[in-house]
Amino acid sequence: MNHLGSLTIFFCWIVLISGIWLLIYYRTSVNGAFESLEYLTHEQWYLGGIMRSLHRYASDAAIVTILLHIVREFSRGTYRLKRWFSWSSGLPLVWIVFVFGISGYWLVWDELAQFVAITSSELLDAIPIFTSKMAANFLMDSVLSDRFFTLMAFLHLIGLPIFLVFGIWLHVFRLSRPKINPPKRLMAGTLLGMLVLALLFPAHSQDKADLALAPQILEIDWFYLHFYPLVERWSPGMVWTLLAGISALILFAPWLPPGKAQPIASVDLDNCNGCQRCADDCPYGAIEMLPRSDGKRYEHEAVVIPDLCLSCGICVGACPTATPFRNKTALIPGIDLPQRSAQDLKQSIDDATVAKPLVLSFACTGSSELAWLKANDKAVVEVVCTGQIPPSYLDYILSRNLSDRILLTGCGGDCRFRFGMDWTEQRITRQRDPNLRRRVGAYRIAMAWSEPWSAMNGLRAQLALLEKQAREAVE
Repeated sequence: MNHLGSLTIFFCWIVLISGIWLLIYYRTSVNGAFESLEYLTHEQWYLGGIMRSLHRYASDAAIVTILLHIVREFSRGTYRLKRWFSWSSGLPLVWIVFVFGISGYWLVWDELAQFVAITSSELLDAIPIFTSKMAANFLMDSVLSDRFFTLMAFLHLIGLPIFLVFGIWLHVFRLSRPKINPPKRLMAGTLLGMLVLALLFPAHSQDKADLALAPQILEIDWFYLHFYPLVERWSPGMVWTLLAGISALILFAPWLPPGKAQPIASVDLDNCNGCQRCADDCPYGAIEMLPRSDGKRYEHEAVVIPDLCLSCGICVGACPTATPFRNKTALIPGIDLPQRSAQDLKQSIDDATVAKPLVLSFACTGSSELAWLKANDKAVVEVVCTGQIPPSYLDYILSRNLSDRILLTGCGGDCRFRFGMDWTEQRITRQRDPNLRRRVGAYRIAMAWSEPWSAMNGLRAQLALLEKQAREAVE
């Protein structure tokens, strides 16, 4: 579930590479289009047929991952407020992908292609911007020209991919370190699965198109053509109204109803040394380093960009001045969250460890893990994101003997703020600054990052193990 967007891009790469192979043999003519694909499917099945099947299955899989990606972001609420741009810019991408896939069916020029071409023409003719009726091009075979297939091949293989690449860039350009590629194992496993499908259930054409006859039985691709049968039952205008309504609902979803924004992170120049860790760790590029404005000897200072800050607190976890060991000065780090400050976090830790629990847990706001821990009377501290916790706070808990073990969990293994879990794990394993001090036994800290469907089971198992270890240590 963490790689739905990058999986979609991977499927697009499969479509592109397999499409190039198909283009080599494809003949852009009325009579040659169908025969050239039949040759690949039956005569060159061992390569061309597999490429065609991969082209088909990767196209369908892209629709599945796109829809799952939309549902995931909507269910998590990560489409509202300052995240509206990524959500809204995804809508044109969905349209491009659908047009991309639908145009591919025209090129096959079988009975399904005939149905798609005529129905698409009726839909386009319903838009009052064309001077001539497109459907007139499909009245009979003699009217259809070879130039039509040349135009469709150009649109499908060159024109639309350019718009698709630009749309993907626009969709992710406001994100820091966007995950363009899924893990290699996931790519290999997905590709292997598609190869098996291509061998067991190869893609094939339906009967050759004949404009003198109306197709009677069609195998509809419900991934792309699910609304096409509606054109026969309704009018094209009604179908456009439905599609426009759904698109408008998706487009304006971030403001239905308007959400309440959280206060952004604030910088305290008296404690900021311009180290740049907060800027490096921000998942949204909401912090930039600018020349010093207060005359201090440091070269840079951190500046928060209000329109990009999502108040996740990951920058606080990266700040080396966010340490609970201060005695002579107030606990005011170089960067902090007004609504959940470093001092508030320290106070919550002190309150939760009055009775010295065996295990002190940290869980993200709104997560099912937090609700379960509270419902079962476990010692737990609520944080906006686990990435908000500086490693020095974990040192503070263990070195002051406030608790014997620490458990970090939340978000069901699927971080709402992209890198919160990754940065936390790297800090504790001493791979990222600020890291956990060597004097702290990392074995006393556990992280329950599970997949969403098994998150609660992973949390319970990890907590039970920590409690057992803590009892044995006390004994």
